[in-house]
Formats: sequence, C-alpha cells, structure tokens
Amino acid sequence: PSPVAGTLLRHAVASGTSVKKGDTVIVLESMKMELEVKATCDGTVSFSVQPGSQVSNGQTLAEIN
Repeated sequence: PSPVAGTLLRHAVASGTSVKKGDTVIVLESMKMELEVKATCDGTVSFSVQPGSQVSNGQTLAEIN
C-alpha cells in the first residue's frame, strides 16, 4: 500500500520481476520529496497503478505473489 498521498513517479523494477523483501519497487513523490516503496516479502511483482497516477494514502500500488 501507498504510505502517503502523492504521485507515482516510476516503477523501480519491471512487472513480472522477482524481488526480495526490502527491494525498492516503486518511487513516489509527495510534497516535493521522493519516497521509495519497498517490497514487504519475496516474490514476483505486478503493478496496479501506472507512473504519473495520483495515489491516496493506503491505496494498493502493487501485489507480490
């Protein structure tokens, strides 16, 4: 989930990539600061929000299976 409201700047990895817990998967911009969203577990990432989209606090940005 998104930790803050803001804009999704970019995906740090491609959809379908295997990630490890703690890897950066998304970069958000909020109040002129860039925030990294980290993987919460190991698995394959799939994104539900595209770069440039406005997101709200708590919104699901990606799933890791």
